[in-house]
Amino acid sequence: MMAEHPPGQRRQPASSASHTSDPNDAWRRIAPPPELQRCAAVATQAVATCPVCEHAHYRQLTVGFDYELRTCANPWRFVRCARCGHVWLNPRPAVEALPTIYPPNYYAYNYDQQINRLAQWGKQQLDRLKLRSILRALGRAPSSFLDIGCGQGRYLRAMAEWGVSRQQIYGLELDEAIVRRLCAEGYRAFCCRVETCESIAPGQIDLATMFHVIEHVDSPRTVVHRVARWLAPGGVFAVETPNIDSLDARLFADRWWGGYHIPRHWNLFTPETLARLLQDAGFEIVTTRYQTGHSFWMYSLHHRLRYAGRPHPRAARWFDPFQSLLPLVGFTAFDLLRGRLGFRTSAMLMLARKPG
Repeated sequence: MMAEHPPGQRRQPASSASHTSDPNDAWRRIAPPPELQRCAAVATQAVATCPVCEHAHYRQLTVGFDYELRTCANPWRFVRCARCGHVWLNPRPAVEALPTIYPPNYYAYNYDQQINRLAQWGKQQLDRLKLRSILRALGRAPSSFLDIGCGQGRYLRAMAEWGVSRQQIYGLELDEAIVRRLCAEGYRAFCCRVETCESIAPGQIDLATMFHVIEHVDSPRTVVHRVARWLAPGGVFAVETPNIDSLDARLFADRWWGGYHIPRHWNLFTPETLARLLQDAGFEIVTTRYQTGHSFWMYSLHHRLRYAGRPHPRAARWFDPFQSLLPLVGFTAFDLLRGRLGFRTSAMLMLARKPG
């Protein structure tokens, strides 16, 4: 799946790339596909050290373009840490480029209008199953709940239906209009980032969720440590994010994988690197479950058909997850089966507990 919402303001540019082990800039001269050549380039900022372990040496993984929304002509490079194996975008868009790479038609801004109603119904059922599995891992009924990147508030409402008081249901969201509506419904919603939120007291949250958000943030270490502080002893943190150690990620590793979501995904994890990030913040890993990565499969095929070699734009449209219901159902069923059989899909849900 893709992110629930785009990130907010970012920190200032990281230190100079002279600290890295890769001085080769030939990738910067790769020409964009014809459809992107009319786009302007956006400002970038270097990310000289690994966002997980802060190591300064890495190697290039792949280079690609904004194949989904075609917002800019920049080539974008993913690199892999030489120490822990974490993958991140380096360089990544600068703060002033965010309105460009997240245009008004970005799907998270009008999700309900873009998604087929049958697909919406299917997602609602999968979401309910996901929340039930998370609650079983918690082992008790939560008295408080936090959803980071809560969007329109569907998980907040689900927890209210399951008996949690709305005054103990928290949501963080960057859209002020949505936050006002959620507050009017009685939820404790705040328009801020995790890194700047001062409205949640330490030890106050029983269950925190973060679905397809951590891949968008500039400092996942800061975010995870902050959530650990908010959780009560024994509380559970559920993190869902793309898994770069998956079949489709390997098949389409050379720039086409849909999970790259270039240039909006800034951090890509394996189960091992995500576990390290959580353990470094003091969490104990409870379990890792594999969700459906149907949109990643579809965008991978879409990008290859549309941009590789001789373009096939008509065929590519069959694999647009917002327009093609039949492939969406097929890939969802395929990943559900693979997950049940123990295979790693391209969307992982990791549950971690705060000791105590």
